[in-house]
Amino acid sequence: MKHIIEATGLVKHYGDVIALDGLDLTVDEGSILGLLGPNGAGKTTAVSILTTLLEPDAGTATVAGADVLEEPGKVRTLIGLSGQFAAVDEHLTGYENLDMIGRLYHLGKEASRTRARDLLDRFDLAEAADRPVKTYSGGMRRRLDVAGALVAESPVLFLDEPTTGLDPRSRVQLWDIIRDLVGRGTTLLLTTQYLEEADMLAHDILVIDHGRAIARGTADQLKGAFGDDRIEVTLTHYDQLGQASEVMARFAQGDLQRDDRQPKLVVPITGGASVLTQALRALDADGVEVSDVQLRRPTLDDVFLAITGHHAEEPEALEEVPA
Repeated sequence: MKHIIEATGLVKHYGDVIALDGLDLTVDEGSILGLLGPNGAGKTTAVSILTTLLEPDAGTATVAGADVLEEPGKVRTLIGLSGQFAAVDEHLTGYENLDMIGRLYHLGKEASRTRARDLLDRFDLAEAADRPVKTYSGGMRRRLDVAGALVAESPVLFLDEPTTGLDPRSRVQLWDIIRDLVGRGTTLLLTTQYLEEADMLAHDILVIDHGRAIARGTADQLKGAFGDDRIEVTLTHYDQLGQASEVMARFAQGDLQRDDRQPKLVVPITGGASVLTQALRALDADGVEVSDVQLRRPTLDDVFLAITGHHAEEPEALEEVPA
């Protein structure tokens, strides 16, 4: 399959901070790549380079065959972008913002107006369309910014953590719009901190940490590599942690995680509720007192801990594009 987005060996430093450290990535035509990682991993820096907002210190990248360094103007005609923070003019109305974007893309007066109204309706902003954006809530501004990225129906779309600040209903609406776009041939690079979001949307997921790619695969492949589910067991007594660990090791599909701040174990398993039932019976038979237990799906933190040996903390690394 043809690679619409391709980057090789991207490097970017902000002073002593290494934002990207030789990042490689590809996105197939008509697919969604989920770029997954914690704050400071390099996601926004990668998007900024691929959308010509930032030049790399080393490496190469092309978008739809256009080189981001040698042909930035051409790249910009081929892409839509929604960054982490809403980039809308608060003194204009929602309608005027989208209409202006359409004019800048040379859609023509009527097409720009029609497209603006259609997107305002799809993002539940029709009633606020003629109000100044400065009167919008944060979530409304976010929806308007994402709508702006869709005005030109560009063949390549970059959405940098697009659901930040959205309520659950708006998040689901955006997911439906994204699926519709990709179904009609759009190629999308989506950055997110949430495995669930990548699971819902992405055909392929690239996990990055400290500016490097550390794993790639489908959501099922990534989750399958670290167990289908997690049992979280909180004990009544700290002094039973060792005993509980021995019992739960019999059911674990991977390494147990132990929280030293509380008497708690996180155990990757395969088998769901039936294994949970067996584990609880084994703990009870061994005299281990349990104060709380949960069965849940793997999270981003589980994936990162399994791959890197550390939690998906939020390091104080520069990742935003300098003003």
